[in-house]
Amino acid sequence: MFTGLVEEVGTMKSIGRKGEAMLLGISGTVVTEGLKLGDSIAVNGVCLTAVSFDKGHFTVDVMPQTYRHSNLKELRPGSPVNLERAMAANGRFGGHIVQGHVDGTGKITRIQRDQNAVIYEIAPLDESIFRYIIPQGSIAIDGISLTVTMVEHGGFGVSIIPHTLAETALVHKREGDTVNLECDCIGKYVEHLLKYGRMNGSGGAPDRRTESAIDMSFLNSHGFV
Repeated sequence: MFTGLVEEVGTMKSIGRKGEAMLLGISGTVVTEGLKLGDSIAVNGVCLTAVSFDKGHFTVDVMPQTYRHSNLKELRPGSPVNLERAMAANGRFGGHIVQGHVDGTGKITRIQRDQNAVIYEIAPLDESIFRYIIPQGSIAIDGISLTVTMVEHGGFGVSIIPHTLAETALVHKREGDTVNLECDCIGKYVEHLLKYGRMNGSGGAPDRRTESAIDMSFLNSHGFV
């Protein structure tokens, strides 16, 4: 589990490809401190496993599923990447719950300065994830914990403070670039649990013999929404 607080911006050093499988070599001085074989590191918000490392450098495997559903396939040698180690149990939870399981990608459609902040407007390539994007809710963009400032048809916006731009690879992104998106996991779990009440024991088709008493009307009447 991660917090969405980027620890450092690393640099892509090598990319090995075999079909849709990749072996990435990445430099990073902070995330390699105390690193052990098999530890998790979020690379642009994607949870990956360190398969080898030395001082200031580590390698990770990327499987086809991750290749297809993230922007890692667009990386080139020299590309900057956001890096974060898995959260320590004694650390501060400064961001939000980030699993490193990307829901999809989005395209930056607009970048606009707003006094000391910069507004990024993003259009998800899969519009079905809009049900998890809530104004003032949390979202991870390339592994950065951010707050949704607005949601409109076809896109949403986030406001970036100067510190975040200076300390992450987002400063290198331009309009038209692709970013990884991970929505707040709480909504996904709630949705699954509501559906599960209408599923049979095998997790297959809805079971018409029983209907869950929990629906939007129930949640609203009990003050949950």
